[in-house]
Amino acid sequence: MSDERLERYAELVVRVGANVAPGQIVDLRGLVEHAPLVRAIARAAYTAGARYVETLYNDAHVRRAMIEHGPDEALTWTPPSLKTRFEHLADERGASILVVGDPEPELLADLEGERVGRAMMLEVQEIFRRRVITEQLVNWTIVAYPNEGWAASVFGEPDVERLWEAVAYCVRLDEPDPVAAWRDHMATLQNRSKQLNALDLDSVRFRGPGTDLTIGLMPESEWHAAAFTTSWGRPHVPNMPTEEVYTTPDRRRAEGRVRSTRPLALTGAIVRELEIEFEGGRAVSVDAASGADVARAEIATDEGAARLGEVALVDGTSRVGRTGLTFFSTLFDENATCHIAYGGGVANAVRGSDKLSGDERLALGMNESVVHTDFMVGGPEVEVDGFTVDGRTVPILREDVWQLTGT
Repeated sequence: MSDERLERYAELVVRVGANVAPGQIVDLRGLVEHAPLVRAIARAAYTAGARYVETLYNDAHVRRAMIEHGPDEALTWTPPSLKTRFEHLADERGASILVVGDPEPELLADLEGERVGRAMMLEVQEIFRRRVITEQLVNWTIVAYPNEGWAASVFGEPDVERLWEAVAYCVRLDEPDPVAAWRDHMATLQNRSKQLNALDLDSVRFRGPGTDLTIGLMPESEWHAAAFTTSWGRPHVPNMPTEEVYTTPDRRRAEGRVRSTRPLALTGAIVRELEIEFEGGRAVSVDAASGADVARAEIATDEGAARLGEVALVDGTSRVGRTGLTFFSTLFDENATCHIAYGGGVANAVRGSDKLSGDERLALGMNESVVHTDFMVGGPEVEVDGFTVDGRTVPILREDVWQLTGT
């Protein structure tokens, strides 16, 4: 890996992903294995005019020790200092950058799945969902750092250079002008969201091997690309890469069964061949070839975790999908193909939600949960149709090909 490539990547993260503004406080987090990129991002952020970059490193082995040996209350406890950190970031209208790329995706596979699934800082999750996602006070992004362990999971050998090439392709770092390439890419996705919004869809249906799931939408559901804008007007791209157009469904209207088409990498565990059955919007059964206990524990976290909060469409033009790789990273795998998420809805995909209280959003049908877990349900063998309010059936995806005209 060249220093030049690392610096260009960090600049793209700061300029396009988080879009750090002069004078902002920047929250920068990653694993200890991500230090080279964290340092490069800090340099790029200060160059962009950041007032202060506050870094926080985590260690997956320390988390394993907590899950394996810690008391039960430690699994969901949030240190007060972290609550203060994130509340202050929102109050200050700061920026947040999270670096991922798990060096040991199955580090926790031999631990009790129920404990692994419950192990999340609930109060930090609640603050993030409320202040960042719903109130839109922070410009933020998630990016990935190639490392030996992650490469070994993807390729069966620690070929970091090969992983770098794949990541660079997916985030358009291989383009002569990555910033301009991202501008054009987001315009394409935003055009697709306009096409979908013009259809006035009432529901979306996925059909394929092991899958026949119909997901109802709210009248207020809007399709968007992952080009966010804070409540105070700062544009940013939360996921790099991103290939999706998405909306927030009606939490009360999911019927049928769905089978995941790619492994789901949770923190330290892999859920394979996940199958969920929905009745009246609620997950009534959860099975998997491996990791079922982890998924069940997540889905039992709170009332909303068993309901859907997102439906996203991705076609075969996706750069992530074109690599032919399973990345064992949701950041990448969810952008290879269509996905849905159990847990909290995305407020900016519900028209007028910024003017509503939490109770009013619930009354509309938007889901609320500290959990938001995307899992992949699309691919060439999965057909996607939309059903309009006036009763028409509109093909959207066939064999991974976008069926709507104009793209």
